[in-house]
Amino acid sequence: MKNINLKINFNPGPAALPQSVLQQAADAVLNYNNTGLSILGIPHRGKLFTDIIEEARALVKELCGLGDDYEVLWLQGGGRLQFTMVPMNFLGDGETAGYIDSGYWAADAISYAKYYGNVDILASSKADNYTHLPQWPATIDSKLAYLHFTTNNTIYGTQWNNVPKVQIPLIADMSSDILSSQMNYTNCDMFYAVAQKNIGAAGVTMVAIKKDMLQRTKRVLPPMLSYDGHVKANSVLNTSPVFAVYTALLMLRWTKEKGIAAIEKENNEKAALLYSEIERNSLFDCIVNNAADRSKMNVCFTAKHAEHEKTFISFCEENNVTGIEGHRSVGAFRTSLYNAISLADVQHLVALMKEFENLNNK
Repeated sequence: MKNINLKINFNPGPAALPQSVLQQAADAVLNYNNTGLSILGIPHRGKLFTDIIEEARALVKELCGLGDDYEVLWLQGGGRLQFTMVPMNFLGDGETAGYIDSGYWAADAISYAKYYGNVDILASSKADNYTHLPQWPATIDSKLAYLHFTTNNTIYGTQWNNVPKVQIPLIADMSSDILSSQMNYTNCDMFYAVAQKNIGAAGVTMVAIKKDMLQRTKRVLPPMLSYDGHVKANSVLNTSPVFAVYTALLMLRWTKEKGIAAIEKENNEKAALLYSEIERNSLFDCIVNNAADRSKMNVCFTAKHAEHEKTFISFCEENNVTGIEGHRSVGAFRTSLYNAISLADVQHLVALMKEFENLNNK
């Protein structure tokens, strides 16, 4: 593998990918599997791509512990198309769906659902600016069409630690923490994840859906907006984002080789190290006070003195670290610790935080 000097990239998405994955993807752009063709030019309905998409589907099932009762799709349109397709397919006129309002993206999903039916917000932490998780509802109305929740909240740095079992269809947006730990994915009737966090490059979204959910479709829809339509077309109803799916396959292979248990252990270590330094350091404060609610994927924190925000970001840039700016809606800092980020990367950031403290406390 070529030796490439890359910055440590803590961006929230599109996010860092392992160097080995980047190298394989780069090689495939020039010559995919010694076929003499670029991955950018292989037919999306030919055998070469069929093999890619089938292996990617099988790896998702294996890594998530899914059986033959699930379909796995690779779709375009990102998270917002899923915010649209979920109620379009499963929320009939006059029906009500339940939503957990735990952050920016959860609230966005709610706003899209209201175009198609009624929404019951079962729990929300909006009043506290999403700085903690809302209380999970003690009871859930069995008449709800489904319950939707977002497992990890990238902007505010909160995360649910488990996938609960409920008595109605459960749909989860797992875009920013999929495959980051061992989870009971089978408690979900459907879950989805944009690829550009833990499973690849921007341009494709993975959807895992139980086959019996396809029978719950409430509207006659054009195939492009129908999950059943995409299942029947094997995710190639239109020209598939071939390169994005291939990059996801490379990332899934990397994930399998490393192992979910090992990935979870390292993610726990990374998050513990960074949160510990934030709490120790005299210049920074953690945004999420309740440790049980803190995300292990997106660590959000502030500077105790506003003038240190820009100077710390510049200090990091000067020392090979990029992507720690907070979301434009909240500012401050956000460090994304997705699977491709190593413990050594976090150790480097922590060392910079200590150095920055020493320089500013002189």
